[in-house]
Amino acid sequence: MRQITLGSTGITVPQNAFGALPIQRVSKEAAVALLRRAYEGGMRFFDTARAYSDSEEKVGEAFEGMRDKVFISSKTMARTPEKFWSDLEESLRLLKTDHLDIHQFHCVDQCYKPGDGTGMYEAMLEAKAQGKVRHIGITAHKIGVAEEIVASGLYETLQFPFSYLSGDREVALVKACKDANMGFICMKAIAGGLITNAKAAAAYIYQFDNALPIWGIQKEEELDEWLALFDETPAMDAEIEAFIAKEREELSGEFCRGCGYCKPCTVDISINDCARWSLMVRRAPSDVWLNEANQAKMRKIEDCIDCGICMTRCPYELPIPTLLRKNYEDFQNIISGKTKLWNYN
Repeated sequence: MRQITLGSTGITVPQNAFGALPIQRVSKEAAVALLRRAYEGGMRFFDTARAYSDSEEKVGEAFEGMRDKVFISSKTMARTPEKFWSDLEESLRLLKTDHLDIHQFHCVDQCYKPGDGTGMYEAMLEAKAQGKVRHIGITAHKIGVAEEIVASGLYETLQFPFSYLSGDREVALVKACKDANMGFICMKAIAGGLITNAKAAAAYIYQFDNALPIWGIQKEEELDEWLALFDETPAMDAEIEAFIAKEREELSGEFCRGCGYCKPCTVDISINDCARWSLMVRRAPSDVWLNEANQAKMRKIEDCIDCGICMTRCPYELPIPTLLRKNYEDFQNIISGKTKLWNYN
């Protein structure tokens, strides 16, 4: 089993960590059972956020009375010091702890720095001085912002999307974190569900000895896949390299990662589902994609008024209305029978 050290934090944990965003979609009982089973299986790092509805509450319930046995990171989307402190106190309350091992500014559009006028970095420093935060982290989706963060030398960890669909610039970012002795927490390692081969996804990430992937988990069968990799750590070989090359060719170009930061939509379109419908229906074929509920979701695309608000929020700067309409056209062709994927009645 590989061990990953998150840069200067000194936090050293097994190679697979738990991303707790998806557990907001399951009951508290199911989430707590899943988290405890992850611990029993060898996971020690658990990442959540104030923005993940009741995820923090579920993590807190799971690890009450055993706080010293796990590392917990959380995040705040606060943009003022007042909201920062409010979020931090709420996170600590829900997580049933007096400190966060890593606290992260969440999905930032800028690199917060001392004296920048926002007061945000100063608030984080004060939280660390009070012992409520052990290490200062930050998450970003825009590569330029992430590069500035690494160059600043102000943060102990960076969380950024990274998978075998990433390009040379993202690879350079991971290496820059290592050179700066900065922990790299890898999110979106399965590209929001587009990557379906756990072995290939892990083998790619494992090439980087400073990258800690946080796998988004909400089902036992998903957890089983990642726990199995503790016993048999996959490595890049010719077969996996060929598979990844084919995947990159298929998934090249602009596609929605499903992060949901574009929402809410002015006319209530479920953007993060609808904008990647074509890819998902082909990569995970199932009649479920064509059931009445999903048909109703896709028809909402007709209501798009091209307000452009979603594009201002998208961290990947995607042309969302265009992607929605392309997906809707594909959807209509499948429903009408012009495009055949499988037998559908």
